[in-house]
Amino acid sequence: MQFCKNELRDILISVVTITIAFYFLLAKLGNYHSFIAVFLGVGLGFVLHELGHKFAAIHYGCIACYKVWMQGLVIALLFAVFTSFVFAAPGAVYIYKERLTRKEDGVISLAGPLMNLLIAFFFLFLFTGTSYVNTAYWIFKVNVFLGLFNMIPFGPLDGSKVFRWNTAIWGVVFLFLLGLNFLY
Repeated sequence: MQFCKNELRDILISVVTITIAFYFLLAKLGNYHSFIAVFLGVGLGFVLHELGHKFAAIHYGCIACYKVWMQGLVIALLFAVFTSFVFAAPGAVYIYKERLTRKEDGVISLAGPLMNLLIAFFFLFLFTGTSYVNTAYWIFKVNVFLGLFNMIPFGPLDGSKVFRWNTAIWGVVFLFLLGLNFLY
């Protein structure tokens, strides 16, 4: 896989900043997890979500580059410090192709939330029955939430593009994530 200029730097800056913001917020709320657990849950969830978009876009012959949004990182840190919520919009994968079909755009958009779902189940099943079960459960919940949030069918969120492409697929994925969010 080929990376664009400054892409690895941008991903690293985003992951570290988002991990710090969530670590600070969780500690402030009394929900203590190790920095590594927050990195695995939020950082890994974020990176693989974005790389899911990138790989799907490359599959369709697109040029796809992750670019950091510095204002979004500052906002995330400020929300973590001054509120009990983190608004995380650290950047995005920008896709370049002369003509992107509605289906291609929908599949590319769906790839991110599906990566969050894979991460969620990976940690849940890998660590069930171990001393890390609480951390695994937390990583599961974080990634289900990230996938669910991104499937909201409004604005620039992934869900709006999936909904525009195929409402049935959007509905199945959204309801599945919503169910996981409430059942577990």
